[in-house]
Amino acid sequence: MPKIPSGITRTVLLSLAAAGVLTVAFMVPNFSASVLRHFVKGENFYRKKEGRKKLASAFYRLKKSRLIILKEQDDGKFTVELSEKGKRKVREIQLQTLFVAKPSRWDGIWRVVIFDIPDKKKIAREALRERMKRWNFYQLQKSVWVCPWPCEKEIEFIVELFQIYPFVNVIKAKVIKDDVKLRAYFNLL
Repeated sequence: MPKIPSGITRTVLLSLAAAGVLTVAFMVPNFSASVLRHFVKGENFYRKKEGRKKLASAFYRLKKSRLIILKEQDDGKFTVELSEKGKRKVREIQLQTLFVAKPSRWDGIWRVVIFDIPDKKKIAREALRERMKRWNFYQLQKSVWVCPWPCEKEIEFIVELFQIYPFVNVIKAKVIKDDVKLRAYFNLL
């Protein structure tokens, strides 16, 4: 698994993903800190010399890793945006932090995830399977997994990330024959 940025670098990367393209003016010699100031909450952090150095280092690492693109405009301002590599890195971070929340009460609907992902998309198939294991889905058959909690958005994220729409489906069912094992597995007795 590729290295995922941490700390301020991660915060800057995710903030830029949320903001889209950022336009800033070239206001001070330490351009890195002036750009990153827009990403971090609280002016107190920016005003501290150590904080400015950390921000400048984070910006430098992102630029050096080719995760961001810096372009100078005709009016002397700059735009900062994620590169394609940066967008992929953000999706990796989001995938690592993705989880299925267990509501306080079951709505009585089973979510059945079925898939038939071809070998050429083996990495996607394994990523989907690994996530469902991590989320404690019940494996009903080799490519059929069950969960009683809403998980459609999380499955959709993985499907979109790996571009496997035609191969994955989520079915909502009120009844699964002989669901005693399922109910016991999810403590729904």
